[in-house]
Amino acid sequence: MNVLVTGGAGFIGSHFILHALEEDSSITIVNVDRLTYAADLSYLQEVEKDGRYLFVQADICDHDKMLQLVYDHHIEAIVNFAAESHVDRSIQDSAPFLRTNITGTHSLLEVARKCGGIRYVQISTDEVYGSLSFDDLRLFTEQSVLQPNNPYSASKAGADLLVRSYYETHGIPVNITRCSNNYGPHQHGEKLLPTLIQRSSRQLSLPIYGDGKNIRDWLYVKDHVRAILLVLQKGKIGEVYNIGGTNEWTNNEVAKHVLDYFGLPHSNISYVSDRLGHDQRYAIDATKIQQQLGWQPQTTFAQGLVETIEWYLERGDKS
Repeated sequence: MNVLVTGGAGFIGSHFILHALEEDSSITIVNVDRLTYAADLSYLQEVEKDGRYLFVQADICDHDKMLQLVYDHHIEAIVNFAAESHVDRSIQDSAPFLRTNITGTHSLLEVARKCGGIRYVQISTDEVYGSLSFDDLRLFTEQSVLQPNNPYSASKAGADLLVRSYYETHGIPVNITRCSNNYGPHQHGEKLLPTLIQRSSRQLSLPIYGDGKNIRDWLYVKDHVRAILLVLQKGKIGEVYNIGGTNEWTNNEVAKHVLDYFGLPHSNISYVSDRLGHDQRYAIDATKIQQQLGWQPQTTFAQGLVETIEWYLERGDKS
């Protein structure tokens, strides 16, 4: 299978490329990335000379360029990781999120429509479902209503609806995956866990929004990309698959785990003004992908956290 991976120099996309090339010898990958602030080609150094891998710097909103790449490289599937993903940035300026997440998705869907028969996998997020309350025992399922609460999640929900519409209207063979909160090596330093690690390594205070009780389901990135490859290979056309880590932790608990690793006191946590539209809790029901495709998360939070911390410490100030 010849696969166009968009956003492959970013956090999750780079892990997917490494996993797919190692796991499936029949796959060739064309990696398209605009190389914005969150991209880093050094993550992919080990496959730079692999004959099954090619990098092209380009913008997914450049429809003609995407169409040319699909024709030139006989692309059979598109996996779209390309996205603006930082909630704080979306609150400050939502325009780049609408451009990349919605217009970019539309550009790729039009390529798939014009070329015919191309598999399309949209990488989405549990944030499109909105927020669960702290005392709510429910989990987000694939049938949960989309209720995004910030410009980032609204742009991803809009993209998901576009993907669905191209399946229903044009018959494009699509899948949508919605993951819980990813963590692991390669994540940009502005995200919560890299920030906690980098500041703890310098023995600085750890800034936590509000009271720190917000809950996320933490999913190790290498478990996530295993699931995405399974969806690409075996997913039922037209279906949405939730991918969760079954690791619900408050931000306070995550910060304390990091402090414990460094042998620092929990008093190093410093609370700052809460973020606008800060969702209380995300929690994913991944039963469907477990039963249909046989996927299970393999990494405990304790294991993944140590691997993540060690990666950032080895990388130093580069992250």
